[in-house]
Amino acid sequence: MAIPLGQEDLDQELRGRLDVVCSVLHEEPFKTGPIEAVGANLVTLGHLGASGLRCTAEVLGKGLLSLPEFQPVERYAERIALAIGALGTGFTAANTESVLAQQESLQKSLLKAVRDANWNLKESEARFNEVVTSSSNGVLIVDLEGRLLRVNAAVVDILGHTAEELTGTLLLDLIEPGFAEMLGEAMADLVSGTAERIRQSQRMLRKDGDAARLSLTASLLRGADDEPSHFVVVVEDGTELELLQSEIKRQALHDVLTGLPNRQFFTTQLETLLRKADPVYGVTVFHLDIDAFGMVGNSFGGRVAERLLQHVAQRLQAVMSQEKAMIARFDGDEFGVLVENTAGTPDVGAIMKSINDDLLEPTYVDGHGLAVSMSAGVVHRPAADAEPVDLLRAADTALRKAKVRRRGQWEVFHPGQDALDRRDHAVAVTMPGAWENGEITVRYRPIVRLADGDVSGVEAALHWDRPEAEVLEHDRCAGLAEETGLILPLGEWLLRVAGGQSAWWRQRGQFDRSLVVRLTAHQSSDADLVSRVVRVLEETGLEANRLAVGMPADVLLLTDAADNLAVLAGLGVHVGLDNFGLGPLDPAAVADLPVKSVRVAPALVERRSAYVTALIPLVRESGVTVAVDGIVSGEQAQWWRAAGADFATGAHFGTPVPPGDFLKRVEPR
Repeated sequence: MAIPLGQEDLDQELRGRLDVVCSVLHEEPFKTGPIEAVGANLVTLGHLGASGLRCTAEVLGKGLLSLPEFQPVERYAERIALAIGALGTGFTAANTESVLAQQESLQKSLLKAVRDANWNLKESEARFNEVVTSSSNGVLIVDLEGRLLRVNAAVVDILGHTAEELTGTLLLDLIEPGFAEMLGEAMADLVSGTAERIRQSQRMLRKDGDAARLSLTASLLRGADDEPSHFVVVVEDGTELELLQSEIKRQALHDVLTGLPNRQFFTTQLETLLRKADPVYGVTVFHLDIDAFGMVGNSFGGRVAERLLQHVAQRLQAVMSQEKAMIARFDGDEFGVLVENTAGTPDVGAIMKSINDDLLEPTYVDGHGLAVSMSAGVVHRPAADAEPVDLLRAADTALRKAKVRRRGQWEVFHPGQDALDRRDHAVAVTMPGAWENGEITVRYRPIVRLADGDVSGVEAALHWDRPEAEVLEHDRCAGLAEETGLILPLGEWLLRVAGGQSAWWRQRGQFDRSLVVRLTAHQSSDADLVSRVVRVLEETGLEANRLAVGMPADVLLLTDAADNLAVLAGLGVHVGLDNFGLGPLDPAAVADLPVKSVRVAPALVERRSAYVTALIPLVRESGVTVAVDGIVSGEQAQWWRAAGADFATGAHFGTPVPPGDFLKRVEPR
């Protein structure tokens, strides 16, 4: 039973329940049980109906997302939607239980009132008017033939008929076709004594032809002789509550900002469509990500970023409107597209071109003309028995690969390659332990001057001697460490060990040549790269002009990498570009940046193409020396010498070995 509260007490009660909701939203793991209890407690306050709950849900949906404690929105949006759903679920369950209790109490009162009517008709009429007339639930008195004898005002409001129009009407004629038989059978059970009371979800026809969704309870009245006399039917209009429940469910499955389905809804639809799609054409899953989206938020603020997300959502819907496709927003700036393929569905490349062509048309947000591109990971025509979670993981994996390249790229997931990648990942995650256990060491190989064959420097390389597994050399070690982020501490360690070794050789007069260390893309753009190098130089005593570092040529498109190159060169460190010649902007980088040398990409070393022979003179005109890697024979070395290369490394000149073995190789004989 609800006890009405004063305004002050009510405010205090609601604040306490809001504090509970806010606290649960921050808990890990997040559980909706306590919030369902809050929804149930709202019923006991006696102030909240279906319309009030709808208002509460709308206020919470908007208000919570604007509170500082629930920022960023992407992190809490799904939790808040689930919390609102749990609040509605708790309220609905408790409200239904309360209604049933009220109905049962009302029926008992009616039973007593009608029994008393057998002895005192006037007293019975008064009691009926007192109990029934003021009830917010609809009450119908029905004779044994099923005709309405009397109805209260609530029934008139629900059905839109006057009391006179309803009196004498068969109850079953007011029930929507398809539901009448169920009610007729239940009322027969009441007469036969099989049931004492029935409860059903029913649909009664309004005067305008629409169906009212109702909760119906019916009991049989008996006279003084215990013979059946009348039916008492109590109904509650559940239309508003059902609409509210539908809205709460919709919010739980849709993104608050864009109105698109969320990841949960997308996953459910993917599972369904995998089973239903045409086996010949199947489905295609796109995992899309807005390129450089963080720059928009950092430059113009969250409001502009949110409006841009809404614009992208609208354009994706427009571009895919001719296809059987579902568009969803996952998290942050990530979207999903699920396409049910047909004979006329464009290929993946055509779809991605359409998306990016459309998004590259500038849109104006708060006066800023913005245009974006999207990268994508694609799973094309997966098996019908595939698990949705696995497909989403595969699409995400393909997306990460696509974003390694330039913007606006897409990558199709290949199961065979994925198996290799997962094997590599399994190896990569064990690297920290292997490093700590001493399995990873530093080895050295000579850098040879092609003109006379003399050793002009030494290159330090990683070497992983894995127990009961294949040995991994520098390129594999660096590549695996790059994926996990281990390359930053591991690369600094390599530089420190090699720098110390080089300084030791120089002090003992054993080897006095430059030390070369190759950097990865992550190292090259590391904000702490310069401080790491300076720290190693100070700790080891290695002179800056005795150190040479190589950066991947394609990383210079990143501002941080170009800045690092310029600062290191200013310190006196010899800076070179590795994998040179693959990018169209590589020659320009040589002219614009303080680069001392370039190392031709291994793919070009093997080809020995006319392009390379034309490129080398241009580089050397800028005063930059040219090195080649991967030389495996004397004939190959001779060709590159004739082509104009200055230095070389490779198996022909010596593989990476421990420091003692390296000295044996380079000592004069």
